[in-house]
Amino acid sequence: MLAFTTLNGLVAPIDRANVDTDALIPKQFLKSIKRSGFGPNLFDEWRYLDHGEPGQDCANRPRNQSFALNRTRFQGAEILLARENFGCGSSREHAPWALEDYGFRALIAPSFADIFFSNCQKNGLLPIVLDGATVDQLFIDVEKNPGYRLTIDLAAQTVTTPAGPAHRFDIDPFAKHCLLNGFDEIEITLAQADTIHAYEARRRGQEPWLFP
Repeated sequence: MLAFTTLNGLVAPIDRANVDTDALIPKQFLKSIKRSGFGPNLFDEWRYLDHGEPGQDCANRPRNQSFALNRTRFQGAEILLARENFGCGSSREHAPWALEDYGFRALIAPSFADIFFSNCQKNGLLPIVLDGATVDQLFIDVEKNPGYRLTIDLAAQTVTTPAGPAHRFDIDPFAKHCLLNGFDEIEITLAQADTIHAYEARRRGQEPWLFP
């Protein structure tokens, strides 16, 4: 997966609490396990005015112009600003796949659903928890300032605003290591390939009856 080190990104707001994974990527799009191609259907029922189906060309679908991601000023956003309990509901991994495929690299909210939070980290997305008052102010700043950007430094664990204040966030050390290096769980395992092969060779000699 793509490594995450620093990011200076445009911020898009989703000013709703308890956004669940069915809103992020509706159930009819869960048939594929390719990890890609879900971006056009992110927030499908909120972005479009018609009903979406897998394989449908989204280019000419009627759009809800009041929805944030359809507003011109938020095109190209890489940071999603959200409210509490973002990513609740079912544990579908397609939700972070859709966010990443759309172009988001980081999410900021007062809280996230636990499984969704973990799935994001495992798929190259950085979910950041900031306190409610800070998130409230960020929503105000984003609305008042077109082109509002934040700078995220994962190594320093900071989110810096254009005015200068840096907000520190916590992250599990192992998750931080994986994100900084672009390691998913498979790549972490493959990094130990020599040790694994040596163990299997030793086991063949010690327990040959297990290997017909």
